Amino acid sequence: MKAIVCENFGPPSALKEIDIEQPTLKPNGVRVSVRAAGVGFVDGLMIQGKYQVKPELPYFPGSEFCGEVIECGSEVTSLELGQSVMGLASSGAFSEEVVMPESRLITVPSGVTHAIAASLYANYATALYGLRDCGELQTGETILVLGAAGGVGSACITTAKAMGAQVIAAASSAAKRAAAIRNGADATVDYTAEKWRDELQSVTPNGLNLVYDPVGGDYSEAAFRSLSPGGRHLVVGFAAGSIPAIPLNLALLKRSSIVGVDWGGEARAHPEINTEMIGTILRWIETGKLQPAEIVEEPMSNIHAALDAQLAGEIVGKLVLVA
Repeated sequence: MKAIVCENFGPPSALKEIDIEQPTLKPNGVRVSVRAAGVGFVDGLMIQGKYQVKPELPYFPGSEFCGEVIECGSEVTSLELGQSVMGLASSGAFSEEVVMPESRLITVPSGVTHAIAASLYANYATALYGLRDCGELQTGETILVLGAAGGVGSACITTAKAMGAQVIAAASSAAKRAAAIRNGADATVDYTAEKWRDELQSVTPNGLNLVYDPVGGDYSEAAFRSLSPGGRHLVVGFAAGSIPAIPLNLALLKRSSIVGVDWGGEARAHPEINTEMIGTILRWIETGKLQPAEIVEEPMSNIHAALDAQLAGEIVGKLVLVA
């Protein structure tokens, strides 16, 4: 079967498509024909060796996927051939096939496309874990989403709206802010503007309760300073490339908290949480409570250009590679 491989750390252009042997199917295993694979910012970092954890080479990138069951092990009882399933692999999702244990696959409802399902796992699990479990978001509260036009930010917008929040989306261009509005944001701000906090204050007359921050850099402290007393700043990532140093006296004076949102760490410690969280997201989609954010579909054959655009911040929404 064909698979994308990273033989040496470097730019997306260094990735190769090669033929490899099919993964061995264990009794509890399921072979899935990959129809779509989600791409996160971390994928671009991993292939360059710039992520906080470097994979061993050769490295087969890709984790989020959706596809159809094409073979089941002898002990598999809950899945059948032809069923649409989604999952999170440790690596190798940018391939024609993946093999996963039955327990780590989730059945996809008939109304959810392969591409949409492939966009859900990491970003929506992070959003739900961050907003509900870490940030304790309440109906009617106001949240500021930094980097709101990317896959992480757009998932937060739709999840926060499903939870009854007022959402302010911060993005760097008119096109990105327009996408945030289409995804359900109530208002937007240009956080690259010199006095963007004044604009933020004008659209949050009742105060700001939460910040969802996958960006870091120079934006974090300004966002934290904008919180109302008792607010929560959710640290999700550092897409800007630098880790901010927020003076701790601000937390004291504002009576506000800085909360780390490490869904990956929580999921590794308690793997059972993923089934509940993704099940909740799928149920909300089925009932119409949550409208999935816009995605950008590119054929797997365009992986080099697509990843270049992802790393350059040119993708508006979640990037999904389709077979």
